[in-house]
Amino acid sequence: MTSTKTISRRQALKGSLALPLAAGMGSLTTGTGPASATGRTSSLVAYFTRTGNTRLIATQIARAQGATLFQIVPRDPYPEDYEEQVAQAEDERRRAYLPPLRGTVPDFDGFDTVYLGFPIWGTTAPSVIRSFLRAHDMSGKRLAPFVTHGGYGLGSSLAVVAEQAPGARLADAFSKECDQERETLREVTQWLDGTAR
Repeated sequence: MTSTKTISRRQALKGSLALPLAAGMGSLTTGTGPASATGRTSSLVAYFTRTGNTRLIATQIARAQGATLFQIVPRDPYPEDYEEQVAQAEDERRRAYLPPLRGTVPDFDGFDTVYLGFPIWGTTAPSVIRSFLRAHDMSGKRLAPFVTHGGYGLGSSLAVVAEQAPGARLADAFSKECDQERETLREVTQWLDGTAR
């Protein structure tokens, strides 16, 4: 009798998500969909993640849209310990501190659409998102936020995005209370279908 090992959907997704990170944090990875004649896509998926939930959505968007993927990474990493990270995030927000980034997007002007992903921290966008938006001129670009949260909703995050990217054309945001990957992927696909116009 032959034994077969079953790989869970979670294990398969984790394995596939590691691939874009091989290029290194803060670097660009191009999706597998259609690109321009120059080999460059006109869409960028920029995301910040702590636990990987936002990365899951970012990777799906990049794959579905043939977009370039960029992970937003602070120059100085946030603490691994959750309580320390929460305390640092609250301190940054209170002081209106903009943490320096490890890198910015090269040739950012060439992108027409930016999908911007982040988790909710303390009912708003993390300070590193403010840093990213300040470092990149969103004027005239279509900006589509996608947000993960633990059940408390979007808070003031969309107001932060609108304030930091005043010249952008804001698309409806996608938000997801993180639970099962399968449900997340299904809902992201529906959202992408609606933003294709």
